[in-house]
Amino acid sequence: MNKSKRQEIFERLNKAIPDPRTELNYSSPFELLIAVILSAQATDKGVNKATAKLYPIANTPRTIFDLGETGLKKYIKTIGLFNTKGSNIIKTCKMLMELHESNIPQTRIELEALPGVGRKTANVVLNTAFGVPTIAVDTHIFRVSNRTKIAAGKSVLDVEKRLEKNVPKAFKLNAHHLLILHGRYTCIARKPRCGSCVIEDLCEFKQKTSL
Repeated sequence: MNKSKRQEIFERLNKAIPDPRTELNYSSPFELLIAVILSAQATDKGVNKATAKLYPIANTPRTIFDLGETGLKKYIKTIGLFNTKGSNIIKTCKMLMELHESNIPQTRIELEALPGVGRKTANVVLNTAFGVPTIAVDTHIFRVSNRTKIAAGKSVLDVEKRLEKNVPKAFKLNAHHLLILHGRYTCIARKPRCGSCVIEDLCEFKQKTSL
């Protein structure tokens, strides 16, 4: 795929999705961090349902830490892997208080040092909370990048590096959410809605559908 085609793809996606943003509900970088940790192998809808009950009670490192694992798990028990996530969140809150004065660090290295935070989660927080033009490659972005050939790669890291290299500069900040939302609602896994896709004629996917 050439540079001009990628440019046109992102121009169209940007026009079709004029307000690209995460569908996780949050009101602070800390709330976003916790929501993203919880979202691994879970739906944003499920996470929002849990945090809607949790955040009015506890939405800072101190208040969540004070709940303890048992108290926290009562709020997140509907989310997959809640035992592991609950344990990691309590440990993360402790580290934030002890090492960062309860603030969310703004470097990938410091974020990835927190329990339950990997490269993808760190990239989401950097991009969404702090406006860093990172691209967190989840299953939607991996699928869209490979199907369209915007940034084909065999691994998540391959795709991330190719996106960082090939996404036009003007769209790098929003590319993460543009691709996620396109993958979530149009370029879906089983039956992509190619017939109603704004980039169908530019996409290099060979098995297009008429949906």
